[in-house]
This record gives sequence, C-alpha cells and structure tokens, in this order.
Amino acid sequence: KYSPMGEMVAFAQQYADSLAQTTGMLVCITDLEQVIAAAGGAKKEYLGKSVSEKLEQLMEERGQLQAVPEEKKYIPIIRESAGENFGQTICPIICQGDVIGAVILLSKDVKVRMGEVERKLAYCAAGFLGRQMEE
Repeated sequence: KYSPMGEMVAFAQQYADSLAQTTGMLVCITDLEQVIAAAGGAKKEYLGKSVSEKLEQLMEERGQLQAVPEEKKYIPIIRESAGENFGQTICPIICQGDVIGAVILLSKDVKVRMGEVERKLAYCAAGFLGRQMEE
C-alpha cells in the first residue's frame, strides 16, 4: 500500500535525529502503518515496526495525547512490546486535511513529566512534516 510518508523517510529521519538530540528523548515518526523514523535511546526496537491498534485509532481521531504508563489513556506505540516508557507525547501529522502519520516523543526517565514544551515540539514537528508533504 502506498504511503505518502514513504517518500519522506530520509527527511523524517533527519528531523527525528535532530529532535532526539535536542530533547534527549526517543523520537518516533510514523506513517499510518509503521514507524518510518526513530532516533535516540531504543530506536532499533521501534524502527520499521507496525503501529498499535490504539495508535491507529488515535490517528484516525486526529487526537493528541500526553500520558504516563499508570494513566488509563496511555497507549502502546507498536504492536510488539518494546518495553515501557515513562512518558509519551503524540501528535498527528496532517497533510491537505488528511492524517498521514504521527510524531511521538517518548521518555524513559521516570522523573521527566512531559508538558507544554514537549507538546509544542511534537506539534511543530508534525506541522512541518505535514507542510513538507503538501509540496
């Protein structure tokens, strides 16, 4: 199946690398089916893996999410478990009105509570990638 994000893989990887280096977090960028770019920490455990059904549903609903594992709203990122992360920020990538993927920030540091800064970083990355796909 054709993924519009497929042609953006190299660019998405560079963006993920930069965001991971800046934040010290694991950064994943997905299309609607799998993780197409990952950087930081446990990137090998995520790259190329199928997204979870709950993440697919969140993207379909154009939802944004910030959560920690003990919260009910916390969702797995990929179908196979990659181990628990302590915090997650998820923002959909929208291109010409359609959701085409998501930007995800993950923290393994129990002391890190994601907040407005992480939400805005994910939103900015998602907006930028969505606009790049419109060209």
